[in-house]
Amino acid sequence: MAAVIFIVIVVLAASSGAVFKPGEWYETLRKPDWTPPKWAFPVVWSILYVCIGYAGWLIWTIAGWSLPIALWGLQMVANALWSYFFFGIRRMDLALVDVAVLWLSVALFILAAWPVSTLASLLFVPYLAWVSAAATLNYSVRRLNPEA
Repeated sequence: MAAVIFIVIVVLAASSGAVFKPGEWYETLRKPDWTPPKWAFPVVWSILYVCIGYAGWLIWTIAGWSLPIALWGLQMVANALWSYFFFGIRRMDLALVDVAVLWLSVALFILAAWPVSTLASLLFVPYLAWVSAAATLNYSVRRLNPEA
């Protein structure tokens, strides 16, 4: 039953990206040359969401309510809010604050989960790398489009 709950939470967070899509507004923005291709986002996020859900479930089965689970929940909320801020209400500044909270909660999860489950912790390392790239992209797009 716990696995189903973690799957539902991950699907709900991921659905914010389906509800708040890039669209025409994003297409008109200036972006850095190193922006990943469009196809990379759903592919990478699909893999990451599997890792995120599995890591959360692993920690839950070992430690239940714990600091790593609280951090897991925090990163899920920040993850879901980013698409709303950036694409939904087009507030790149709020999205940048949100992605900073996301980055910090992912990094802290890695540290807090390590003594509980090294595997759960390691499953978040690619996520941290992707969020780092996303934060840099968020910052770069905001800097390149001050009027937006």
